[in-house]
Amino acid sequence: GRTDVVMVTPWLAPVVWEGTFNPNLLDSIYKLKNIRIAATVFAVGKYTIFLKNFLETAEQHFFVGFQVHVYVFTDRPLDVPQVKMSAGRQLTVRSVPNSQRWQEISARRMELIQKLIEDNLHSYADYIFCLDVDSQFHGRWGTESLGGLVGVIHPGYYRDDRSRFPYERRPESRAYVAPGEGDFYYCGGAFGGTLEEVHLLTKTCHTNFIDDAKEGIEAAWQEESHLNRYMWINKPSKVLSPEYLWQDFKPRNPEVHLVRFSGVIKNYAAIRPNV
Repeated sequence: GRTDVVMVTPWLAPVVWEGTFNPNLLDSIYKLKNIRIAATVFAVGKYTIFLKNFLETAEQHFFVGFQVHVYVFTDRPLDVPQVKMSAGRQLTVRSVPNSQRWQEISARRMELIQKLIEDNLHSYADYIFCLDVDSQFHGRWGTESLGGLVGVIHPGYYRDDRSRFPYERRPESRAYVAPGEGDFYYCGGAFGGTLEEVHLLTKTCHTNFIDDAKEGIEAAWQEESHLNRYMWINKPSKVLSPEYLWQDFKPRNPEVHLVRFSGVIKNYAAIRPNV
């Protein structure tokens, strides 16, 4: 156990930090279940430059020794690199259109993940994780992360009072979180869980985004705002610490013993279409 961090939420969901689980015990349990993991990653426009590093580090750290199927959504399928994958692991490329606004690219992910689950995954996967491509793995991400609905605490706000969280604060938006409400601020760059739970999350967030758009509203942080609203009402059954999506430019705080997954340093003006 740990005494320097919160290890359980007020609704009694575990908060996963290094030192709060036995990886060998968990792996042995899930090996017997023969679980299958799907992962989605979006590489649209110039974001394909991040794919090679993402895929290669995933081979080293993401559910090593388990069946993993990575789905790459891209408008540049010819730019997807050839990465040697271990036995039981595979990659599928799915073509999607580009957009002139990175906000639309971001928001569209919920719809595409929803449709992927409906059309392809029920016969394949048990769990799914949705991850940002402009990130890399530095350490183990494995069975300790499995749960019904799994959120990742945003590394930029986890030490802040919730009054400082960048929730959508306009009551007219379906992503609205009122002052005084909210638990954690979850990042949109990493979330997951069982197919059923993630399907419900993505379907709800996509529907709410569309309904907002019909009224001329775009939430402050697009899909991330809707995800935070959803996870405020529908509490995650497991919460992952900021180890599971750190930021490479940030010094590691003392309570972060291990960075597992982290956003790489980048120049947004060079890769986003409307910055």
